[in-house]
Amino acid sequence: MMGVEEEKSEGEGKVWSLCRMPKLWQMSSGNGNGSSSSSSSSMGNNNVYQQTPSSERSAVTSSNAFFSMAKSLLPARRRLRLDPSNKLYFPYEPGKQVRSAIDIKNTSKSHVAFKFQTTAPKSCYMRPPEGILGPGESLIATVFKFVEPPENNEKPMEKKSRVKFKIMSLKVKGETDYVPELFEEQKDEVTVEQILLVVFLDPERSCPALEKLKRQLAEAEAALESRKKPQEETGPRIVGEGLVIDEWKERRERYLAKQQVEGVAPT
Repeated sequence: MMGVEEEKSEGEGKVWSLCRMPKLWQMSSGNGNGSSSSSSSSMGNNNVYQQTPSSERSAVTSSNAFFSMAKSLLPARRRLRLDPSNKLYFPYEPGKQVRSAIDIKNTSKSHVAFKFQTTAPKSCYMRPPEGILGPGESLIATVFKFVEPPENNEKPMEKKSRVKFKIMSLKVKGETDYVPELFEEQKDEVTVEQILLVVFLDPERSCPALEKLKRQLAEAEAALESRKKPQEETGPRIVGEGLVIDEWKERRERYLAKQQVEGVAPT
């Protein structure tokens, strides 16, 4: 019982010291025990005052560490929608360079830079390998890969590729021009959108994945050809140093040229 009472009194002393009792209350005991308890309480208060800054700092540090850990555990917010979502389909043609395609769409409300990476840069490449998409904008990227012939007695369609592709994204301000340094300068803000695995398809056997691949490749080729064509001029044509040739002036020049050919002097 004595041990329990001692522990209880000691615990009460700690409670009072944490509550920061005023000195007037501590001095009102009147006997020696009161003065000793008062002095021990004041010592406890001093310890509390001395330890408070360090304890607060440790609490802030642990809190920051907790939120950092929680943030790392949360799934990254996706900025791009990929189709296919996690695979790249290639027709299996050993000894040839084959193509795959993936539709990339910016689903965010800001401009987003994207970048391809692969574990086999010598045998694979992407077109385009990087770029910037505006809000709601999309494109179909073409992926090229050389297919190694099967080894030993390995069956063709059982061959598995260890090649992987990674698509990363980065939020950028406005209509920023893409430069390779973007992802290095802001690497803390880069999001890994997806790791893409390679899946081979039998080109002789029709399946939904193969038909979809053919459609995407055709769309990618059409988009590439349209970008190669010069854009039609919709406004006044600028010639030389700021000289604007409008439609009426062109008509006047054609009329004068026609008159000279016919030998009629212009009026």
